[in-house]
Amino acid sequence: MLVTLLIGFAAVNTGNNLLFLVVSGLLAFMSVTGLAGMYNIKKLIPDLHPPEEMYAGIPAPFRMSVKNSKRFLPSFLVSLEYHTGQSLVFPVVLNYATRSDTILLTFNRRGSVPVGRITISSPYPVGFFRRYWSFTITDTVTVFPCPIATLLSGSGDESLSVGAGLRRERGESGELERIYPYSGSEPLRMIHWKHSARTLDFLVKGFGRSVAAPLVINLDLISGQGLEERLSRAAWLVQRWVRERPVGMILGGRLISAGIGKQHGLQLLKELALYDSD
Repeated sequence: MLVTLLIGFAAVNTGNNLLFLVVSGLLAFMSVTGLAGMYNIKKLIPDLHPPEEMYAGIPAPFRMSVKNSKRFLPSFLVSLEYHTGQSLVFPVVLNYATRSDTILLTFNRRGSVPVGRITISSPYPVGFFRRYWSFTITDTVTVFPCPIATLLSGSGDESLSVGAGLRRERGESGELERIYPYSGSEPLRMIHWKHSARTLDFLVKGFGRSVAAPLVINLDLISGQGLEERLSRAAWLVQRWVRERPVGMILGGRLISAGIGKQHGLQLLKELALYDSD
């Protein structure tokens, strides 16, 4: 740009027609490359896909993607930059295609957090200028409290509401407890063929299984310096136990029924993330 201005001043001062031709050629070149650069990032749609679990202060893997919705032409040297500074570069994004990659993002507070802004840029075609296009994504992500290890049970402020222990229930995968007559409802694999061969009736193996008593986490009874630390300790307890035993919660005087498994754990963590948040 500066070179073009200098040549333009020289052409005006000297009246040299050749310099006018050079300036005209440079201006035409800048116009064409500018239009090509703008069209290169036109109709590019960025997106950010969060993981199922993300915790305050801990980097989480997001999938950042860009879709080229142009009908005919690909886009080249596409850079995606998140507003906190992390970026990805795709050498080419074909027409009607989507490119994506993993990026680590960190959110410093729990709760419902807006995704924020993604900027698309490219130095295409000649690298003299970089064109920008910013998008604000209105979606929000739920950030769980950062887990802090704590005791399962204790005394005083650390006492949790916990069941008495293990209970025995009828099952199919525990220890053999008894042998009883076949009723017709048991699966064939439960039949004890060796014992049945000695009698006139089918006999069925009766197994038992150990079921852990529910763990009910009472936020008010967890020790910690302030609400945030108690929420973090409760999050650790959920993360540690929810796949091994039923876990429930008393949160702000509200009882959340005990359940087991990953999805129930995510629901409990979401309750902790949104508790008393602005």
